[in-house]
Amino acid sequence: MKYLDRLEELIITFLMGAATLIIFVAVIHRYAAGMSIPGLQDWLLALDLGWAQELTIIMFVWMAKFGAAYGVRTGIHVGVDVLINRLDERMRKKFIVFGLLAGATFTGIVGTLGAYFVWENGAHYAFLTLTGMPVGDIPQGPTTPDLEWPTWMVYSAIPLGTSLMCFRFLQVLVSFLKTGELPHHDHGHVDGLEEETVPVDVDFYGLDDNLHMRDLKHSMVGDDRRKVAAPVDPDRRKIDLGGEPK
Repeated sequence: MKYLDRLEELIITFLMGAATLIIFVAVIHRYAAGMSIPGLQDWLLALDLGWAQELTIIMFVWMAKFGAAYGVRTGIHVGVDVLINRLDERMRKKFIVFGLLAGATFTGIVGTLGAYFVWENGAHYAFLTLTGMPVGDIPQGPTTPDLEWPTWMVYSAIPLGTSLMCFRFLQVLVSFLKTGELPHHDHGHVDGLEEETVPVDVDFYGLDDNLHMRDLKHSMVGDDRRKVAAPVDPDRRKIDLGGEPK
């Protein structure tokens, strides 16, 4: 499952980054092409980026479908569980199992219907053409307006992403039945930024100079710590300015 998880994250990251970059380039191209700069304006106008918006929409659709499956795996989806958490442990477990099964059933149905739609929308024709089999009266299917890609390739995000989401629901269900825990996402956590673990014996009030009080027990090591911890002679507790004991 680790490889599948990694592939899922790579697909989402690539689609998000590539879509953002394409939109950025398209916007810069649009504004720069409107500037009356000899030579540069003609070169920019010769570049056709009319496909950028369509491609970005397609990439965001794919990112949303795979992102939904990622959300099930990590527990990032919003859930109203105020009433569920007020139930006793036995009833709470039953409702959670029912909810996970309902999610798996729904996504399974959508994934199956989506696969049938993609197959009838041109995937069947592409498969027969690829394998060299007779096509017959099977329609080729429509294409996208700007990129002129077969629409079945675009719509494939529905069966692939939704089927993966169904699998994630079943995966979470099996994990919950074994451990009794659901995946939980910390919205305050940022990946790549690990919280610094503060030592137990750190002295927050001790400074690194000789002008402020500090915890000598924790700031000294070795022989210096043993000297501080050693018993003090009662006769030498009070010392005058001359250094003689009182």
